[in-house]
Amino acid sequence: MATALESPVAGLLTVRRLALALAAGSGALLLGAFYFQYVEGLTPCPLCLDQRYAHGVAIASALGAAAGGRFSRALLWASGLAFLGGAGIAGFHVGVEQHWWAGLDSCAGGGTEGLSLDELKDQLLDRPVARCDEIAWSLLGVSMAGWNGLTSLGLAAAAFLGVRRLTPHAQA
Repeated sequence: MATALESPVAGLLTVRRLALALAAGSGALLLGAFYFQYVEGLTPCPLCLDQRYAHGVAIASALGAAAGGRFSRALLWASGLAFLGGAGIAGFHVGVEQHWWAGLDSCAGGGTEGLSLDELKDQLLDRPVARCDEIAWSLLGVSMAGWNGLTSLGLAAAAFLGVRRLTPHAQA
């Protein structure tokens, strides 16, 4: 009886393929975020931006793994950890959106203490304010942060399970 690693499909899984799939998944999420920002005009809040940084780390780690070398598996693990971190930020963001807990100080649109009326006016006109506790977009009752969190968890699982299932000869 063939085990999972001996199956024909298991031979198709390589570090490079897994890494490129993870980078592509994360890149697609980032492209979606940029689409909503620059095409649809949705200004990202500070927590939205933090989630993007996690994807940047995941992409860099995955591309490093795809390049090959002795640290490829470690970089895949790092990519998985970045996805988990992004999912954690997204989960926190969903909690802020649902008013389960308060957001960060930066989520309120910036501090205004000690500003003159003219400075406050300039600050408001210079940048649009996006609050972390307001849902700017949702699909099927799930906010963008929620979808990002779910997808990031899926990508983390793919990274961890994929590395675990890779055989030593499947490094190419």
